[in-house]
Amino acid sequence: MNKSKLSVRVNRKNPNHHLWNNNGTWWFHCTVHHPDFTSERHRLSLKTQDVKQARRIRDIKLAQLTGECFRKEVSL
Repeated sequence: MNKSKLSVRVNRKNPNHHLWNNNGTWWFHCTVHHPDFTSERHRLSLKTQDVKQARRIRDIKLAQLTGECFRKEVSL
């Protein structure tokens, strides 16, 4: 394995996958696995109380992270 890999498990029955609500504010979380067998958990406040907006931002972040993993530049 010579690239970082985004670990994405999507439960199609749960539209809020990779999201959690912390005291009214939605957060995004994911795990990135690196070639040296280490991993990083990323947690990012989406700064919204609207679940629909949180889902849109999450989808954008996942798309960005997927592209960055292919370029070996993972960062949030």
